[in-house]
Amino acid sequence: MGHPLATLILLALGACSAFAALALNLPLPYLLGPLLAASLVATLAPQHLPSGYQFPPKLRLAFIAIIGLMIGAQVTPELFSDAPRLMLSFAALTAFVVLAHGFGYVILHNIGGYDRPTAFYGAAPGGLFESIAMGEEAGADAARLTLQQFLRVVAVVTLLPIGLSLWLGEPVGSSAGMTLARSSVPWSALPWIALAGVTGIILGQALRLPAKQLTGPMAIAAILSLTGLLHLDVPQWLVNTAQVVIGTALGMRFTGLTKALLMKGLWLTALSVGGMLVIAAGFALALMGPLDQPFDVLLISFAPGGVTEMSLVALSLSANPAFVTLHHVFRILITVVGLGLSARWLRARL
Repeated sequence: MGHPLATLILLALGACSAFAALALNLPLPYLLGPLLAASLVATLAPQHLPSGYQFPPKLRLAFIAIIGLMIGAQVTPELFSDAPRLMLSFAALTAFVVLAHGFGYVILHNIGGYDRPTAFYGAAPGGLFESIAMGEEAGADAARLTLQQFLRVVAVVTLLPIGLSLWLGEPVGSSAGMTLARSSVPWSALPWIALAGVTGIILGQALRLPAKQLTGPMAIAAILSLTGLLHLDVPQWLVNTAQVVIGTALGMRFTGLTKALLMKGLWLTALSVGGMLVIAAGFALALMGPLDQPFDVLLISFAPGGVTEMSLVALSLSANPAFVTLHHVFRILITVVGLGLSARWLRARL
């Protein structure tokens, strides 16, 4: 149902929360600030929202495309200069997805007591929106599934940059002021950005890409960059606006959750995501020599969440953000393909 005034108020609240998170030096402040504020409204004061209110999905879709364009523009020919090592890394990442998903499933089903569909799709280490959509089709509990998937991303993009900041002795990621966007971009570039975004969304839908609202525009920007036809520079103000819109939209998905369910989700996330990060650290240690990459760069490449924030952390570490981004896109792809292939097996078990 359309409630433009409610949407404007929520976005204004999200913007204020973003500036507060920025003042506190939180990672990804323009995303996490609005997400936390909107989730508090959704869980503690849903009675103040219009009856049947839903955040406009097309608005969220448009701004997710902006993030995709920003990331895709970082892909350069140099990234593919060492194909054998890249293939080894992708093979290891495939093994990581299987192990991390299995570990998360055991935590959510055996310890958390979630039913099989909710535990299976809630434990997926990637493909946030696809996991939720497939899980709901399989009969999963929508509230618990949404909670676990969002908490996975929030936990990784919050805890990993903070942990690396403490280890390195200085801020990393967006809290260090890092960005993949350009601060000075002429207004004449906006029509090209809009055209690339729309084309990317259409491409993602036509090819049924995983996380198509992100990967479709990202593919368009990467193709333009790799071919030298056009390098898309996305202005910083547009990226910040996109994150406020996306964070507010994600936070509103918590509508209907109780305090008890939220607390249970938090400690299950601590167990499952903690285990996934330990597995990621093991792969990072094993691949340091063969891939000739530092441990911290490989760790953020395998961490199960936050494409944008992990790419910003890569900038802090003087690493190529496109290298990290490529690994996260592959993780999402493998996860979503695995969910699709496993759907028939899961239905048989049920």
